[in-house]
Amino acid sequence: MGGFGSIGVPGLIIILVIVLIVFGPKKLPEIGGAVGKTLSEFKKSAREAIADDEDDKKTVLKEVKKTEDA
Repeated sequence: MGGFGSIGVPGLIIILVIVLIVFGPKKLPEIGGAVGKTLSEFKKSAREAIADDEDDKKTVLKEVKKTEDA
C-alpha cells in the first residue's frame, strides 16, 4: 500500500482530467478551495495532537523523576 506517493505525475494528470470532465471548469476553484481548507485543518489538527502528546510525555517524565527522587 504505497499511498499517494506511488501515483506519480501521469496518474495525477489523469485524475485531474477526470475531475475536470466530471465537475467542469467552473467548479474547479471551489473544489480546490475546499481541498485546501481541508488539508490545512488536517495539518493544524495533526500539529495540535503532536503538541498534546509531547506535553503528556513531559508530564509523565516529571512524575517519574519525582518518584525516583523520593
